[in-house]
Amino acid sequence: MSSAPTTAYKRILVKLSGEALMGEDAYGINPEVIDRIVNEIKDVHRMGVEIAIVIGGGNIFRGIAPSAVGMDRATADYMGMLATVMNALALADAMRRAGLAARVQSALRIDSVAEPYIRGKALRYLEEGKIVVFAAGTGNPFFTTDTGAALRGREINADLVLKATKVDGVYTADPMKDKTATRYSKLTFDEAIVRNLKVMDATALALCRDQNLRLNVFSIFKPGALKRVVCGEDEGTTVTC
Repeated sequence: MSSAPTTAYKRILVKLSGEALMGEDAYGINPEVIDRIVNEIKDVHRMGVEIAIVIGGGNIFRGIAPSAVGMDRATADYMGMLATVMNALALADAMRRAGLAARVQSALRIDSVAEPYIRGKALRYLEEGKIVVFAAGTGNPFFTTDTGAALRGREINADLVLKATKVDGVYTADPMKDKTATRYSKLTFDEAIVRNLKVMDATALALCRDQNLRLNVFSIFKPGALKRVVCGEDEGTTVTC
């Protein structure tokens, strides 16, 4: 019998964009896409890895964004946070259907649909093998869900923060436009910031750097990519100090 693959990380936090949930649709949640993402997460969870997720809301907020033109920025940001709660509930529901125990914690108090974010409770859930889905970013306007992921990653003492994207890493140029673009296997946070590589927003990158929080950018749509990252293989782009 072949032995189970050895994981390089015990506890991870995955930053999943809302756009990832809509697949090729214009907006909303694509059932086939969310099930496929959940199966990738399930494969890693079976290996004994503790998993937390920060979810974005672009797939829902994009549909109402034209109505937000001219709106107060803080109000628009709160609307975006509410969109992440909807995504978190859908993701947790898909996980439960797949046989995974999931808990949603929201930085905004919506007690009838989600637990409030409580760090100690989140840590206990992870230790019990449950997947924790963090919604509503940091709970504050003017901060992105990237920053929310960096913050929660540090708070739960994650070994690695993974940014799940549509591209399999960070490239020297846009690989969709420039066929000569090459993928960075490794970068430092300072290189990513100075070169303006759009890995994460600058606040999130600075927080990861200052807290020595390892980051990997990978494609959630590449079968097995999440597992390969967790096993320490050369997948995606790793960003470190």
